[in-house]
Amino acid sequence: MAAQQLIYETAVTVSKTRHAQWSVEIGADYAFSRRVNSVPLMAVEFPGAAAEYAIVFAGNEEAVMPAVILGMREQENLYLGPLGGWQAKYIPAFLRRYPFVFSSNDDGKNFVLCIDEGFPGFNQEGRGERLFNGEGKPSPFVDNVLKFLQSYQIEFRRTQEFCKKLQALNLLEPMRAQMTLDSGERMALTGFMAVNRGRLKTLAGEKLAEMARNDELELVYAHLHSMRNFIAMRERFAAPAAKLPDSGINTAPEAEAKARKSEPERPAKKR
Repeated sequence: MAAQQLIYETAVTVSKTRHAQWSVEIGADYAFSRRVNSVPLMAVEFPGAAAEYAIVFAGNEEAVMPAVILGMREQENLYLGPLGGWQAKYIPAFLRRYPFVFSSNDDGKNFVLCIDEGFPGFNQEGRGERLFNGEGKPSPFVDNVLKFLQSYQIEFRRTQEFCKKLQALNLLEPMRAQMTLDSGERMALTGFMAVNRGRLKTLAGEKLAEMARNDELELVYAHLHSMRNFIAMRERFAAPAAKLPDSGINTAPEAEAKARKSEPERPAKKR
């Protein structure tokens, strides 16, 4: 994934041979995400993320995954403060797991724990949490990291199944977001998908009932509700006290938006 490639600079397998004397100091600095304008989101995170982020779907016919939009331009994160603090209450698990990540060389049958050695908090001065104890065994901190990543992998598979369901029901369609700033600058974000409300309403009753039983319908409505956060994103470009008109940003099916606009734009495609 493009976001992962931008965040992890030098991810290597955690081993006692290489990292016996190393520690990790985890803080509240998310500067490592400065150059990403979207990150993957697990379905279980929808309720927590929907209040602050626009949740969309990205991918192709073969595979689709949810993501939260962080910026309208490439390599732009509007949720990151000038000192590296995160400017939202909910932080996606994709970012919270950094500097650790699972790696697999056999299509997900087995995973190994890796760490980004370029992480500033990775040190040999004893700051933070040790990776291994004096006996060369993984520390309790590493055990907790493994549990977190194992849970993340389980939710990843569940999210894949949810997305396959949306694709099978033909509920997803290409979308675009357009925005005009107070300065007059116009920008557009493309390359993502959203659920088509009209198609959702025409689903057979048994399909809707099945989605309701599996909590999938709740996820769909959380996604649709979250799209209004594109408006809130516009505030992040402006002064904190700025009042935004409802017409400040528009999200619509891509073909429909093109039909309404004849003048050229400068699209800022999401990576």
